[in-house]
Amino acid sequence: MMYKKKEQESRFSNLRKYWSVMSFYERFEQIVALILTFIIAIIVVIALARLCVHVIDLLNAGALDPANQDVFKNVFSMIMTLLIAMEFKHSILKVAVKNESIVQVKTVLLIAVMALARKFIIIEVKTVPAFTIAALGFALLVLGAVYWFVKADETPEKPHGTP
Repeated sequence: MMYKKKEQESRFSNLRKYWSVMSFYERFEQIVALILTFIIAIIVVIALARLCVHVIDLLNAGALDPANQDVFKNVFSMIMTLLIAMEFKHSILKVAVKNESIVQVKTVLLIAVMALARKFIIIEVKTVPAFTIAALGFALLVLGAVYWFVKADETPEKPHGTP
C-alpha cells in the first residue's frame, strides 16, 4: 500500500516536472483527465453510499434473500455498475498520471465486456427475445476475440527456440 502511494506521488511529480515542456493540447488533455477522474470518483462514492443504504434497507426489511432473483439482480447490477465506473476512472487516471496519450484499447474492451456481463445479469430472459440475447452473446464473443487479438499483438515475440 505504501509503495503504491509513493509510486503515485512520483507520477504526479513527473507530471509537474514535464508540465513546462508539454504542448497546450497535452496540458489540456491532462487537465480534462484529472477533472473527469474527480467527477467519476464523486459518482462512485455516491453510488456506493446508495448501494450501502439499499442493502441496509433490504436487511432491515428482511428482504435480502439470495434466492429472490429480483433482489439478486438489483444488488449485483448496482455492484457491477460501480465496478465499471471504477475501472473507467482508473483508465482515465492512467492517461493523466502515467502520461499515456490515449485510453488503452484493452481497457475499453474490458469495460465493454463488464457492461455486457452486467446486462446478462439483469436481463429478463422470459421477456427479452432470443434474438436479442443471441446478439448480446455474439457481441461478447466479438469483444473477446478483439481483446485476444490486441493482447496477442502487444506481447513481444520470443526468438525461435526459446521457451
